[in-house]
Amino acid sequence: MSSKQALRALVRQQKSAMTSADITARSEALCRMVLQTRQYQQASALYGYLPFNQEVDLMPLLRQAMADGKQVALPKCYGKEMRFILMSDLTRVRPGAIGAPEPTEDSPVAADPSALVIVPGLIFDRKGYRIGYGGGYYDRFLSAEPHHPTIGLCYSFQLTDCLEPEPHDIPVDIVFSL
Repeated sequence: MSSKQALRALVRQQKSAMTSADITARSEALCRMVLQTRQYQQASALYGYLPFNQEVDLMPLLRQAMADGKQVALPKCYGKEMRFILMSDLTRVRPGAIGAPEPTEDSPVAADPSALVIVPGLIFDRKGYRIGYGGGYYDRFLSAEPHHPTIGLCYSFQLTDCLEPEPHDIPVDIVFSL
């Protein structure tokens, strides 16, 4: 087993041990941190995700962004490509290719090159590099659209000092952990 595989296994084990109350409390606090950032306040659109496998729950952030008049979009995978679909109703989702919730519709596709992107990850380091779930969707998306401000949210046990990035890895601008 590689060190990356071992780290993934350890973090998955720690995530599965979390209670729903702990996930909710930490998620709400992390969402409040994002709301205070210049990146959030200046963005006219927020590209987020719905939680999967005990990820940080962005629903408080997504709802607040809608209340603040921002466009909100969620990712949908098409083969190896990921597009963000604008949402007016956050309940119009179903499990997608890897089981994560995706929009039921294929349009309208979000097209704001300066939208704030909240990037999921299994493990983050202090420089913003991350280990995701192995699909490379966010690295490909951010490589094609490099001007988005990006934030990663994680639990404290998901944050490590230093990962060894691969050439295609794109770090997030900010990592918040609790």
